[in-house]
Amino acid sequence: MQVLLEARDLRKRYGTATVVDGLSFAIAPGECLGVIGPNGAGKTTTLRMCLGLTAPDEGSVHFHPGGGAAPLAMPQDALAIKAQLGVVTQFDSLDPDFSCAENLRVFGRYFGLKGAAMAQRIAPLLEFAALTAKADARPGELSGGMRRRLSLARALVNDPRLLLLDEPTTGLDPQARHLMWERLQQLLQGGKAILLTTHFMDEAERLCSRLLVLDHGRKIAEGTPRALIAEHLEPDVVEAYGPGALALAQDAQLRPLARRVEVSGETVFFYTQDARPLLQALSAHGSLRTLHRPANLEDLFLKLTGRQIREEG
Repeated sequence: MQVLLEARDLRKRYGTATVVDGLSFAIAPGECLGVIGPNGAGKTTTLRMCLGLTAPDEGSVHFHPGGGAAPLAMPQDALAIKAQLGVVTQFDSLDPDFSCAENLRVFGRYFGLKGAAMAQRIAPLLEFAALTAKADARPGELSGGMRRRLSLARALVNDPRLLLLDEPTTGLDPQARHLMWERLQQLLQGGKAILLTTHFMDEAERLCSRLLVLDHGRKIAEGTPRALIAEHLEPDVVEAYGPGALALAQDAQLRPLARRVEVSGETVFFYTQDARPLLQALSAHGSLRTLHRPANLEDLFLKLTGRQIREEG
């Protein structure tokens, strides 16, 4: 495939802890590459190395401008690379004293955009972010979804070829998340590439053409969402919860009807090739509640990285 950004054998250590351990990946134009993993897996550190904000102890990051030009290396060619990148961080960094339009105008100066050239970009960017009516409003007057869309519009000021998004919809309500997803799909259809970290598996499944699953700084799986699910999981999942559900995890008659049985909180998860015999057996437990569904990315995430909660730090 045509490569836009390529990372090879990245390693980063802090003291005795190896945060990123031999990570390699590439991303192409028009592709959304998702990076998922539990807290402490190395996702944000990986993005920081791609941005030149953190220097790798080993390995390299190269940007391929195309047109026969030689690849650019990070951090040696950081300014040239950043001119073709857009960034949306996990937390807003909008200037609270400026209006929406002014936030875009001032940010454009970092890329040498001013005067008529910048003025021509403001209206289309505000329209893209569905913020035309809020051009003169300050960030403090906006909802969380509006601020995230303004951050995205600001990241597009320099018309970047690659966007790096660190959990871009954290804290948004469902309606705001769906509008953000719709805008990101527009960018992908327009040929822009996106490198995305997220904790939302539905977000990863909707947006990402390919996924990296990280754990303890290592890549433990890579592929399309559907291919990873088919490779690592049984197709059917039955969730059982309610009075007496936890005892079913050890039931000698039920366990043979599933390939795998897991418990999380008050719910028992049965993973099976064919859910019909299991559902029939569970129907004898009248007080039980069940949910039959296909395997999804959340199941994949939990199988590969475990169900135990990990704290930050």
